[in-house]
Amino acid sequence: SERTLIIDLRAATQQQRMAGDSDNPSPVRALGGPKSNGVAPAPIKINEEPLWEVDEETLNSGACGFTAQKIFCNNAASVAYTYDDVIMMPGHIHFALHDVDISTNLTKNIKLQAPFVSSPMDTVTESKMAIEMALQGGIGIIHSNYSIEDQAAEVYKVKKYKNGFITDPVCLSPDNTVEDVIDIKHSFGYSGIPITDTGNMGGKLVGIISNRDTSFVDDLSVKVSEFMTPRDKLTVAKEGVSLSEANELLKESKKGKLPVVNEDDELVALIARTDLQKNRDFPRASKHEKTKQLLVGASIGTRPEDRDRAKALVDAGVDVIVVDSSQGDSTYQLEVIQHLKATHPEVDVIGGNVVTPIQALHLIQAGADGLRVGMGIGSICTTQEVCAVGRAQASAVYHVAKFARKYGVPIVADGGIKSTGHITKALACGASCVMMGSMLAGTDEAP
Repeated sequence: SERTLIIDLRAATQQQRMAGDSDNPSPVRALGGPKSNGVAPAPIKINEEPLWEVDEETLNSGACGFTAQKIFCNNAASVAYTYDDVIMMPGHIHFALHDVDISTNLTKNIKLQAPFVSSPMDTVTESKMAIEMALQGGIGIIHSNYSIEDQAAEVYKVKKYKNGFITDPVCLSPDNTVEDVIDIKHSFGYSGIPITDTGNMGGKLVGIISNRDTSFVDDLSVKVSEFMTPRDKLTVAKEGVSLSEANELLKESKKGKLPVVNEDDELVALIARTDLQKNRDFPRASKHEKTKQLLVGASIGTRPEDRDRAKALVDAGVDVIVVDSSQGDSTYQLEVIQHLKATHPEVDVIGGNVVTPIQALHLIQAGADGLRVGMGIGSICTTQEVCAVGRAQASAVYHVAKFARKYGVPIVADGGIKSTGHITKALACGASCVMMGSMLAGTDEAP
C-alpha cells in the first residue's frame, strides 16, 4: 500500500491496555514505573489544572490517528497491512526512560527480560548467538540443520555457559592424564575440573585441576594426581549452602571454583567464580529460575525422526522447542505437539507458523504454549510468491494476538523485521516477542 495509516496509541499507554481492552491485544506492559501496576501515572498539571483533552469531534475525525480496531477490523476495503503501512502517533510523555518495562512472556511459562528471539536459521543461531541473546535478556533458538547429536551439543554448550550450582560437572579421576584435561578444555571451553576417586560426580573429592596447574606440564602422559591441588588445600562448601553463601565463600577464598560436598566428603555440586562476574555484567540475563542456567530453545521438524531429536534436546537441557514449519496448521504438526506435551511435559512448545485465528486455535487445542506468526514475509521466504499463500504481517500479528490472548497464549512475530521501528510496531500490534533473522545475520555472534 502506498498510503501510510496512522494508529492512535493513546490506549496503548493508558489503563485501557492493561484492563484487557480487546482493541489492544499487546501483552507488553504500559509505560509506567514498576510500582504503577502497569498503569501510567497521572499527567502533570498546568496552572493547577489537569492537561486539557481534545474534544470528541476532533478525535473522531482521525486528526489524532485511528485506533487499531478501526484500522484492522472496521476495514471495509478488506486491506491487509504490513509494518510499513502503519506508523505510531506521538503522545504526551510523563515518564522517564528507566520507567519503561520491556519484560514479556515467550510462552505461557517462560518470561524474558527483553522481547527478542533469534531465528532458528543456520546463518543466525548456533550456541554463540544463543548465549549472547540470553545474556541480553532474550533467547536464541538453535537451528535444526545439524545432526541430532550436534544440535543437542549446541544446546548443552548454552546450558553450561552460565550456572548457579553446577550439578553435573565434568570430573576426572587421579589416574587421568594431562591429555584428558586438554581434551576437556577443547571440548567444553574450561579447565577447572574437580577430581574424585571414581572420576564421576558423587565420588569422594580428592582434588581439583585449574588452568595454572597444567600450564607448565609438557608431558601429556603425566597423571592428574601428580599436579592437582589436593583436597586439604581446597576451600569447599557443605551441602545445603545457599547460592549467596557459596558466592561469599568464593569471594573470600579468591578461588576460581568452589566444590560443594556432603557429610561423606562426596562431590554434589560446583560453583564457578566466572558466574559471579557474569551475574554482575549481565543482570538481565534470561536464566532458569531454579538452576540459574541460561535459557535456550531449539527447533525441530514434523517428521517421525524429529521425535528422537526432541528427546536428545530435552536430555541436553533445552527449555523450549519450536516446531519449525512454514504451514503450522497441519496434521503432522498437531501430532508432534501432542507427542511433545505428553512425553516431555516439562518443556514448553511453540507451534507455527500461522497467520489466522483458525490456524492458531488448532495449535492451541493441541497444547502449544506459544505461537509463531508470519508467512511469506521473511527475508528468504518465498511462500507468498511461489504458493500465493500468506498475509501482510501487521494484520497477521494483530488478529492472531487478539485471538490467542483469550487463551493466555503469547505470540512471536516472526519475519519482516527490517528495522528497530518494525520491532516497535510488532509489539504494539500484539506480539509478545519478535523473532529476527536478517537483522542478526552477519554479526560477530552469527555463524
